Amino acid sequence: MNYLVEMEKKILPELVEVVEKRYNILYSIFYNQPVGRRMLSSITSMTERVIRDEVDVLRTQRLISTSATGMRVTKEGEEVLESLRDFIHDLKGLPELEKFLQNKLGIGNIVIVPGDVDKNRLLLDEMGKRASSILSDLLHDNLILAVAGGSTIAAMSKVFAVDKQYNNLTVVPARGGLGREVEFQANTITAVLSKKLNANYQFLNIPDDISTISLNALLKEKGIKKVIDLVKSADILIYGIGRADIMAARRHLDKGTMEHLENIGAVAETMGYYLNIDGEIVYTTGTISLNMDELKDMRHKLAISGGTSKGEAILSSCRAVHPENLVIDEGAALKMIKLIKSL
Repeated sequence: MNYLVEMEKKILPELVEVVEKRYNILYSIFYNQPVGRRMLSSITSMTERVIRDEVDVLRTQRLISTSATGMRVTKEGEEVLESLRDFIHDLKGLPELEKFLQNKLGIGNIVIVPGDVDKNRLLLDEMGKRASSILSDLLHDNLILAVAGGSTIAAMSKVFAVDKQYNNLTVVPARGGLGREVEFQANTITAVLSKKLNANYQFLNIPDDISTISLNALLKEKGIKKVIDLVKSADILIYGIGRADIMAARRHLDKGTMEHLENIGAVAETMGYYLNIDGEIVYTTGTISLNMDELKDMRHKLAISGGTSKGEAILSSCRAVHPENLVIDEGAALKMIKLIKSL
């Protein structure tokens, strides 16, 4: 840990709480501006009295401005917010947690975002921003990018910003549609990213929870086969990690199958594969996706997932498939470390 940060924690142990509280308020305003005090209180789960006192401090420091429409982060506030990201990261000892998980899981790059998305959904945007930075470093001309669905991937596509133009870039959905939340589906995310990148794109207009018989028939269709071939030859895959029970419910698996998954110890779902805590495949659905060997051989893999409730699922998935880059939050990281030390 940075020596100065370590000394500050010893001399001012309350510093962590105060800085983290003001950081949370500042980025909550940034991602919801313009926003009023009552709404900010609801978003941060802080009392209106605490919000009022902290807002007065931030306004005095010219980090935020207020108007009839609500509060906004000033230009100076944005600069402070950006600087605080790394400070909070070091202050909470997250570099040590990243190194621990990298060594235990054999993953080259792990980024841990402070906080727990289970308690604060705004962290999805923070995770998306860190994932966007990683993706930007991976992009180049003549490349195929495959993206799965999910709230974390959708957040990444929303905050992703392009700093240059690429030639012959293609974006494709790595999975079919699942559920009714259109904004979280792979096709929608493909559309958002391809527009920002000014890239070519293809859609996969079939459901992801299709039966094996129907799947085999559809794979013979030229249009669908073309997209699947692009996915299999993708240079980069971006995917999320889900809990087995939640993903099984979204796929509308019957009660018997869901009970079977519980009995055989399924804790995670990744790209259609249900895994136990050791990362072993215990069940497979008829999904438009990569097979496990193709998934493991994919050149660049970026996995994004968060929340204490997903700690077990993320650990399981990373044991099955080692992503080159993993973006998680503090809640998930602490849960994963606890599990590793106890197993």
